[in-house]
Amino acid sequence: MILESQHPVGVKVWGALACFSRPELKVERVSYPIITPSAARGLLEAIVWKPEFQWRIEAIWLLNPIEYVSMVRLECKAFPNTARLMTGWPSINGSYNVDDSEHRDPRHMLALCNVAYIIWANVEVRQGVNVHPAKYRDQFRRRVASGACFHRPYLGLRECAAFFAPPAAHDEPQDYTADLGWMLHSLDFAQDGSNRGTPRFFPAQIEHGVLRVPPQAVLSER
Repeated sequence: MILESQHPVGVKVWGALACFSRPELKVERVSYPIITPSAARGLLEAIVWKPEFQWRIEAIWLLNPIEYVSMVRLECKAFPNTARLMTGWPSINGSYNVDDSEHRDPRHMLALCNVAYIIWANVEVRQGVNVHPAKYRDQFRRRVASGACFHRPYLGLRECAAFFAPPAAHDEPQDYTADLGWMLHSLDFAQDGSNRGTPRFFPAQIEHGVLRVPPQAVLSER
C-alpha cells in the first residue's frame, strides 16, 4: 500500500463527469477507466505551477467503482479566423456575433461518471535551481487545504470540472485489477520553439485499484 510518507504530495480529486480519451480512437471519444498521468499532471499544475520544477506522477488510486455514461457532444471541427473577429464582423452589445454552427459536428463520447481519485506525486526541481523541493511541497499542501488554484482544474475536458481536497485517512483504493494497454505518459516538446510534442507511452495496469506510473516512458513513439 502506498503511504504519504513515501510520496510527499497527495491530493484527492473527484467530479461528476470525466473523459480521458484513448488516442487510438480518432473520431469518437472513449475514456480510459482511470485518469491518465498527463491529465493528473495538468490538474496539479492548475493548483501550483512554477517554472522552477515539474510534477512527476508516481501513482493514482481509484476510489470509486468505474461507471460509464454515453452521450453526444457538438465539437468544433474548425475555428473562425480571429482576424475576422477583430475587423468587419458586426457586434451586438459590444461583443462580436460569431455563428459557428457550420463548424460543429455531433460526436459520440463514452465518458466516466462519479469519479474520485487520489493522485500521488513528487516535485522534481529543474536543473540549476537551488531550492529544496520541500518548499514547493509545502506550498502545494497549503493551497490544497485552502482550496486555492490558478484556474479551475478539470478531468480530461474543460467542461468536466474537478473538486479537490487533502486525502482522508479512510480513503482506500477499489479492489480492481485490469490491463489498460498503452497509456500516454508525457509529451517531449521540441526545443526549436515549434511547440511540437512527441508522445511517450507506457504499458498501464491497475492492480487492486492502484495505477503505478514509471519515471520514464518505455516507448518513445506509439
